[in-house]
Amino acid sequence: MKSLFACLILLICAVPASAQDKVEVDLELVLLVDVSRSMTPKELEIQRRGYAEALASDEVFKAVQGGLLQSIALTYVEWAGTQDVLVDWRLVKTREDLQQFASELTATFGEGLRRTSISGAIEYGAFLIERNDYEGLRRVLDVSGDGPNNMGPFVDRARDEALAQGIVINGLPLMTEDSIGTQPFWHLENLDFYYEACVIGGPGSFVIPVLTWPDFADAVRRKLVLEIADLGGDHADAPRIIKAQLSSRDPSDCQIGEKIWNEWVRERQFQLP
Repeated sequence: MKSLFACLILLICAVPASAQDKVEVDLELVLLVDVSRSMTPKELEIQRRGYAEALASDEVFKAVQGGLLQSIALTYVEWAGTQDVLVDWRLVKTREDLQQFASELTATFGEGLRRTSISGAIEYGAFLIERNDYEGLRRVLDVSGDGPNNMGPFVDRARDEALAQGIVINGLPLMTEDSIGTQPFWHLENLDFYYEACVIGGPGSFVIPVLTWPDFADAVRRKLVLEIADLGGDHADAPRIIKAQLSSRDPSDCQIGEKIWNEWVRERQFQLP
């Protein structure tokens, strides 16, 4: 009997401490927010305030309360060519938890970063999920962005690797007209189609395009409710992405961002004296 008890103790001790200490939650959610140089300081502020407003809303709180465990793990990461964790992993259960998270988003406002690596953001988000202190019934990366991938690994390969880990990816393409006017060379028409073809994936994954900045906070709130309450995919309340027509820059080409970047580099080299 003593030997059997000793064996049980050894088996328990053999389980890694990290596995024993994991906190179970309904959802592990990484908010991956684009802060590339194509976005103005005003747009960067609109994003932060939009997420803060959405997180503090009654709808998001009700979604958290509607889960089996009534808790989620949440982190907010800004990305461009690199990534910066603005608010680290946080256990969210109460309205106060959501409001505290929201207040940290608007405490300070920084500048944008260079390039656009959606693939790097996806890889980093998956890394954060694998290394955190939580064990979610679902694991989701939430990617926003105003352009295609033009740096790092190909985006569809990064997506497929994340999906293989059981991670779902949703998208929030920013398709506002003002960004088209300021950065015409980098603009990809029908960015929502690109996100559908190359970025998102997994059960219930979806895309919600943002067409005007005044709609941003509402789009984020809707997206968060769908993710937290697991209402994506074919659910009656799921978003319907805008089906796009192919243009001279094919948005279903998962390497179109790299091609645009190479075109820009070639033009600059040609113009050098």
